[in-house]
Amino acid sequence: MLCGTTIAMAVFVMRNSRIKFMPLAMDGERIRPEQQIAYIEGDAKAILSAERTALNFLSRLSGISTLTAEFVEAIKPYKAKIMDTRKTTPGLRLLEKHAVKAGGGTNHRIGLHDQVLIKDNHLAAMGYDWNAVARAIKSSQRRKVKVEVEVQDLKQFNEVLKINPDIIMLDNMNLKDIKAAVALRNKGRHGLRLEVSGGVNLKNVNKIASTGVDMISIGALTHSVKAVDFSLEIAG
Repeated sequence: MLCGTTIAMAVFVMRNSRIKFMPLAMDGERIRPEQQIAYIEGDAKAILSAERTALNFLSRLSGISTLTAEFVEAIKPYKAKIMDTRKTTPGLRLLEKHAVKAGGGTNHRIGLHDQVLIKDNHLAAMGYDWNAVARAIKSSQRRKVKVEVEVQDLKQFNEVLKINPDIIMLDNMNLKDIKAAVALRNKGRHGLRLEVSGGVNLKNVNKIASTGVDMISIGALTHSVKAVDFSLEIAG
């Protein structure tokens, strides 16, 4: 699943504005081995000096979009969305999240400014004082910022269910407990979204999606993806 053509074009043009970069395939398009994805024309020295940087972007971003597409395909026909995380390469977050979208995935929060996530460490720092957690949730929601709370078992889930976050993350919970959490949510909190995270792979993602959760977040989409191999060849 191709991604990075516009970034590659920018790399070449920034090196030499006279380089002509003509894409033959676009981001989000499935490509086959040996398929030509672009034709580049211009000063050979400038092209070759920008080659590796451009190919590195193409390789990494296409790796992300390809893996994302595999996960999206694996959860059919269920409603869950495949989400990215903030486990991104420093400096490349926006590009890597673009690659997830190109693969058919959905972007999660960008940073600490656009959605609050109360994680296990935050809960521990608050001494698992659920009243304090409730106050933190209300404070953020008054500022029109969505709040997600991470839980690790059904006991924590039931406590958080009472205090009205926007999303509850089921972290590293087994399939049985995920199903139980969905059933509890469906009894009366239909607006509450449930996210599964931790230990998700291509072998178990379909079963997770089948439970009825809304979101499945996968750090591996961006933190340990295999790059796609691209090369640049001089036309003889």
